[in-house]
Amino acid sequence: MPRISLIHATPVAVDPVVAAFRANWPEAEVYNLLEDSLAPDLDSAGELDDAMTARFLRLGRYAADCGADGILFTCSAFGASIEAVAQALKPMPVLKPNEAMFADALGAGAKVGMIATFQPSVPSMEREFRDMAAAAGSEASLTAVCVPEAMQALLSGDAGTHNRLIADAVERLGDQDVILLAQFSMAQARDAVAAKTSAPILTSPESAVRALQAALG
Repeated sequence: MPRISLIHATPVAVDPVVAAFRANWPEAEVYNLLEDSLAPDLDSAGELDDAMTARFLRLGRYAADCGADGILFTCSAFGASIEAVAQALKPMPVLKPNEAMFADALGAGAKVGMIATFQPSVPSMEREFRDMAAAAGSEASLTAVCVPEAMQALLSGDAGTHNRLIADAVERLGDQDVILLAQFSMAQARDAVAAKTSAPILTSPESAVRALQAALG
């Protein structure tokens, strides 16, 4: 039975990815590590630095010491730090939150729209998408919109407002071949978004579970 470590920077990411594992790969044994000072510390610092990467390396090595066969980070603002963990722990699969979703999106069309709720994650995600597209020889473009007030609503316990605000943001994207929900915590808004568009919708938890299953299953 594969043992997967899920490493979170916010508690609202936990339930969506655990639910995705239960629905799509129930045989996997998953456990959660939550370090919720990461996001506010990144906000304060304004950028990823060596100290933050060192913290991620410690988290990754702890997960490995606990017997993880694979690691999935669920906060999308820390791409470079997660890449350092992946390099240090080779050949163990270590996934960035949106890595698998972006790969799926590149196969879904040339116009990709993304809705996010955590502004600090957007620049790194845009860079990651461009790099993946270039490596794949794809001319796909990414249009991103951010609805930070949706995250604020979710953190205050108002999931209904969170989902509605995300769905309302679909109009700001215009015509797209596929729509991505950037944060793991946004997966619950999928039905609300689907009511606003005929485009396929990808969520990071579902794509990530499929990618880990392919790597370890």
